[in-house]
Amino acid sequence: MVFGMPTPDEIVSGAARELRSRPQFPPGFGEDADDDAPLPTEPMTINMGPSHPAMHGTVRIILTVDGETVKEADVQVGYLHRCFEKEAEYATYTQVFPYTDRLNYVSPLLNNVGFAMAAEKLLGISDKIPERAQYIRVLIGEISRITDHLTCVGASGMEVGAFTPFLWMIKCREWLWELLEELTGARLTHSYVRIGGVAADLTDNFAQRLRDVLAKCREAMVDVEKLIVKNRIFRDRMDGVAVISAEEAVAYGWTGPCLRSTGVPYDVRKDHPYLVYDRFDFDVPVGSTGDNYDRFAVRMEEMRQSMRILEQALDQIPAGPFKLDDPRISLPPKSQVYNTIEGMIGHFKQIVDGVKIPPGEAYSYTEGGNGELGFYLVSDGTGRPYRCHVRAPCFILMQSVPKLIIGAGVADIIPTFGMINMIGGECDR
Repeated sequence: MVFGMPTPDEIVSGAARELRSRPQFPPGFGEDADDDAPLPTEPMTINMGPSHPAMHGTVRIILTVDGETVKEADVQVGYLHRCFEKEAEYATYTQVFPYTDRLNYVSPLLNNVGFAMAAEKLLGISDKIPERAQYIRVLIGEISRITDHLTCVGASGMEVGAFTPFLWMIKCREWLWELLEELTGARLTHSYVRIGGVAADLTDNFAQRLRDVLAKCREAMVDVEKLIVKNRIFRDRMDGVAVISAEEAVAYGWTGPCLRSTGVPYDVRKDHPYLVYDRFDFDVPVGSTGDNYDRFAVRMEEMRQSMRILEQALDQIPAGPFKLDDPRISLPPKSQVYNTIEGMIGHFKQIVDGVKIPPGEAYSYTEGGNGELGFYLVSDGTGRPYRCHVRAPCFILMQSVPKLIIGAGVADIIPTFGMINMIGGECDR
């Protein structure tokens, strides 16, 4: 034997001695116990977030759990300290556009369009916006809607273990972002829309590039569906989880894909058409159960409907100006600014004083990536908003998260939170 080490025989005999030393119970001992009775537990209070990777760095949920079951949930959206609504009071109407980019920063151009329409409603020029500018707004808005859904569906799939679909979805988003970057000069914070139109016309090859990208995105979406729609793990994590009825969703103020997942076909583009949406043929997909899988499926189909709208818009878009020809509203061309005194003065007054909007108030609403996106503006006659409020669809959806997760398992919180698609910049106004 090795010095200091027991032999195998000694080990075996030692184990045998230990077995023999255990207490011997009489026959029938414990037969009266109920084997199916749950073990006694007591509730535990735990924190999820804000450092949890699924909580976006701001959200904190104080959970009371009994084992793995959520009994109570205090959901706190946290703070980014963006102060969008207050900052807007100190900026000209044109200077607010970069702030709107950072509301829902996954579909920023939809926020650009929504704010511009509110200002135009106050000015009384909604029906004077050039047709080409309206079509361009539809094009960039629907591209942004697709990138929003790609991010939501891809990231939510990854959070339940489907990593490959996430890579395919982000690849599609990258193709669309590259197209928008060529048009606006920025990948994410575009500041492209202006009161009265847009900042610049479409690039020469925009239409063909967009058609090519849409074709590739359709193929990738088919591949994603083949991988996860019939995947047992994905369906078990999504089917029947976080169910909400249509009546409850309406009572909570839900809109967008989450509301439509319950079977309510409300879509601002259909029910209250704006821009040129009444000229397009597209469907509003709805669910039947109102669970996480319905919210996933609705977003997948909405991307296909957005592609239909984009292709119709490319076929219909007319030639013409891309912004309103009014020196009180639109900035003069750079050639005039650099070569004429009138152009220089007009540019100076617009930048320093802003677009002068008559006193009044207006609420304008559009279909954002997560639902009804509304801007309420109050003007005091100056070039800066007296008051600005945004109806952020994410903020409305977040109030119902306790309803969705109480009674579910801790693991169900992640896909549920992902399908709500909370965007921190939109919640923290």
